[in-house]
Amino acid sequence: MNKLTPMMKQYFQIKENYKDSILFFRLGDFYEMFFEDAIVASRVLEIALTGKNCGLEERAPMCGVPFHSSSSYISKLIENGYKVAICEQVEDPSVSKGLVKRDVVRVVSPGTVMEENLLDNKKNNYLLSVYKEDNTIGISYVDITTGDFYATRIEESNLIEEIAKVQPKEVIYFNVESEQLQTICTLNNSYLNNDSSMYYNDDDNILEKYFSKDYINTLNLNENIHMKFSLIGLLNYIFSTQKQISSNISTISIYNSNDFMSIDMFTRLNLELTRTLRSKQKKGSLLHVLDRTNTAMGGRLLRKWIEQPLINKEKIQERLDLIEEIKDDFSLREDLNEELKNIYDIERLCGKLAFEKINPKELINLKESIKKIPGIKELLRESNTKHMKKLVNDIDDLIDIYKLIDESIIEEPSLTLKDGNIIKSSYDEDINRLRDLTKNGAAVISEIEDKERSKTGIKSLKIGFNKVFGYYIEITKANLKQFETPNYYIRKQTLSNAERFITEELKTIEEQILNAKEKIKDLEYSIFIQVRSRLYENINRIQQVAKTIAFIDVINSLGKVAYQNNYCKPNITDKDKLCIVNGRHPVVENIIGEENFVPNDTELNTSDSKIGIITGPNMAGKSTYMRQVSLIALLAHIGSFVPAQRADIPIVDRIFTRVGASDDLSQGQSTFMVEMTEVSHILKNATKNSLVILDEIGRGTSTFDGLSLAWSIVEYINEKIGCKTLFATHYHELTELEEKLFGIKNYCVAVKEQGEDIIFLRKIIKGGADQSYGIHVAKLAELPEAVIKRANEILEQLEGCEEKKEDFSMKVKESAVTNEEYSIDNKKDASNEQISFGILEKETILKEILSLNIVGMTPIDAMNALYNLQNKAKLIGDDVN
Repeated sequence: MNKLTPMMKQYFQIKENYKDSILFFRLGDFYEMFFEDAIVASRVLEIALTGKNCGLEERAPMCGVPFHSSSSYISKLIENGYKVAICEQVEDPSVSKGLVKRDVVRVVSPGTVMEENLLDNKKNNYLLSVYKEDNTIGISYVDITTGDFYATRIEESNLIEEIAKVQPKEVIYFNVESEQLQTICTLNNSYLNNDSSMYYNDDDNILEKYFSKDYINTLNLNENIHMKFSLIGLLNYIFSTQKQISSNISTISIYNSNDFMSIDMFTRLNLELTRTLRSKQKKGSLLHVLDRTNTAMGGRLLRKWIEQPLINKEKIQERLDLIEEIKDDFSLREDLNEELKNIYDIERLCGKLAFEKINPKELINLKESIKKIPGIKELLRESNTKHMKKLVNDIDDLIDIYKLIDESIIEEPSLTLKDGNIIKSSYDEDINRLRDLTKNGAAVISEIEDKERSKTGIKSLKIGFNKVFGYYIEITKANLKQFETPNYYIRKQTLSNAERFITEELKTIEEQILNAKEKIKDLEYSIFIQVRSRLYENINRIQQVAKTIAFIDVINSLGKVAYQNNYCKPNITDKDKLCIVNGRHPVVENIIGEENFVPNDTELNTSDSKIGIITGPNMAGKSTYMRQVSLIALLAHIGSFVPAQRADIPIVDRIFTRVGASDDLSQGQSTFMVEMTEVSHILKNATKNSLVILDEIGRGTSTFDGLSLAWSIVEYINEKIGCKTLFATHYHELTELEEKLFGIKNYCVAVKEQGEDIIFLRKIIKGGADQSYGIHVAKLAELPEAVIKRANEILEQLEGCEEKKEDFSMKVKESAVTNEEYSIDNKKDASNEQISFGILEKETILKEILSLNIVGMTPIDAMNALYNLQNKAKLIGDDVN
């Protein structure tokens, strides 16, 4: 019976512990994969699949990649949703007996990547942990490349919203329904790790590996068990994959989700805060407009501000005051811009330092970044600002760090540690001496030769070299008879006419000369590790400076955008009135230019102007207008200036938007079902201090159902919630609510008619629209002329019958135009033809009456139902009577 070879036994023993990963098994200069791993990897990486004798009857499927270029292959596997376990030789093959010992030194997963080609330099790469018990969830997440670490506790109902805010690359979890998480992760393009429950246990020793006991006590985790177990799971997972403790993970920012404006997943998508709906790209999003940051650190912080708007007035005001100073100080803004653009990603350099992956060139980048700090401090100190000056106290010069790198590392070092050319000769005496040897070896040998000639008095004494004996002293036999050989000479070889000797000095010099290059490399590596360790000890200082520089970069970016785009400083008010004068959409304006954008005013409150009902044709600018109101409110809450002439913005706890049509066929949900689900979420979670944007609610069903739903939703928001709302609709009947309910105002989009054509003026004015201009929009879209003509004919019939209250339900077939008759040359006179839905509606009303739960209805519900039935009956006309 065939048996596995010792190497394959070793492979299977290691693979047993990493079943969820593709195992990169180090064999010489290659990482090899076997069996199912090889089949998968060969397909994904598009490399040849071969075989290897492993002791079984059949050869084991095998493929491999060179270890020196493995990063690109690992990246491709991660991008395709796989994890990679890297198994190295952990002992020197030259000194080991038998099979070389191997072990996994690191597991690479989407949330633990360090490879630059897998990282967006202006976006955090978060690994998120979810721990659920009862209906409460502990959340923690970390970017191991930067050390940013956060934790909170939330109700289960807020899980989707929290994950949408964080946008993690990978999610681990315990006791949470995987199908629910998978849906969220799919929408956020996150990897869901289904084999992660093992990392959640009662052993909190992992906390003490990363943090001191005193620090852990300050977190009060025993009073917050959900958060504690979330942290334990997260840290256990990091340790099990990275195989080490890293000092860049040193503090945890514990926050309350109520400290930030709540923005659900639908709203984030609809408002295109950090990526567009269609292309999923940054370009075309709000972030794209605001991001004028010069550093990767600043770019990540700006994204975080957009994703987490503040609701604390004092903190918002602090940011606004700083931005105002930058906006008004052109010289400071431009000078800071010049200094900041030469600063590397210090946060991720600290991450590489913590995980011992930093190379010499990156240390030089760190030094060059530190070199800019004094200049930034001086600019702030000498500026005429009040608030920006205070930031100087938060900036450590890091002079000792700069000095250490400057004195030790060569300006243009090798990229890899094993190649040498890293440490300056002036930093270490041994390296200096060995480098001299490599350059001046012949001169040293010549000096020894002269010295020995002088000692022995033999003028013909010479020092030679061959590959077998190395360096030697050669004396002819004739001279040996005349002179006494020094006692420190060691006979090495006898020739026919000469003797060859060596000395301890010559042996030492020979060893130094011949092995100088290798010794230099070893010495340089050792010294580099020492330098790295000293930097590692100061990593917290470096990280703190990085955060301050990122903050300055974001303030400078927002100040620059405010100046260039003519934004105003919003007035954050304690009153409930939202007032925007000449507001503009930041993204649309950025595309077409401020001079081409038509600004609009907005006024909402929670008393007489709670709801603005906006009517008007498609393509006239209703959606743009409503989105711009949301974005202006959001910008104010992140502490940014806003695209308006003036803006009074009250604190808004939540922003909700339901804009546009979409479906979720994978979950069996139609467009209308998705719409109703989102509206349900809004009605259940909005408060009096929320801002709600609703666009064309009810259009996904029949006219009467849609109108009834839209009407009822407006009433509910007005009476039950009382929040500031913009409601765009094609149901002109809703404009009647202005007269019936206090707090509702009508607005419409101004339109100019020129004969049969229309011009959208993009201006929101008071009053309701008298028609939708849908056929005009269809004409602009260049539908066939026959379609436009026939639509106008039908519209005239419908409008005429509505005025006469005529019943034409039985004449639908008579009025229909056949395929043969329907052409651009159709001359058919349809002026007297009628189309009606009366009989169908009578049946609908009967069904609706029979379905009413009269016993369970409140008086107001009964009145509303009766009112709706009466309106439907009026539309049917005489048939009802």
